[in-house]
Amino acid sequence: MLRPEQTVDRVYLHRAPIDMRKQRSGLAALVQEVIRQDPFSSAMYIFCGRRRDRIKILWWDRNGFVVWYKVIEGKEKFPWPRHLDDEVITLSAEQLNWLLDGYDVWKMKPHQSLQFSHAS
Repeated sequence: MLRPEQTVDRVYLHRAPIDMRKQRSGLAALVQEVIRQDPFSSAMYIFCGRRRDRIKILWWDRNGFVVWYKVIEGKEKFPWPRHLDDEVITLSAEQLNWLLDGYDVWKMKPHQSLQFSHAS
């Protein structure tokens, strides 16, 4: 399974929804201009779409950006902290993996597991 390493020391979650068509350069620009961090640091940056059914994670790996993209199938949504005041929230690597597993990091409530038999 390909997912971010547990050894990442800083994870920044951008609360406002973004245009999910943004690729690495657009996400890096958001990191610099909105999050006010260095996209070339060892931190990871998490973004969510308006429908909250997909997320992107940006990370700089020595000589290029890595972009993780996950879509939750079915009616589930990523639990996203929409009612907090901060524009950016800091998570631990463990909390990031909980979020990817479908847990509401703020309530520790899991998503429903889905079992599919056909891809289309």
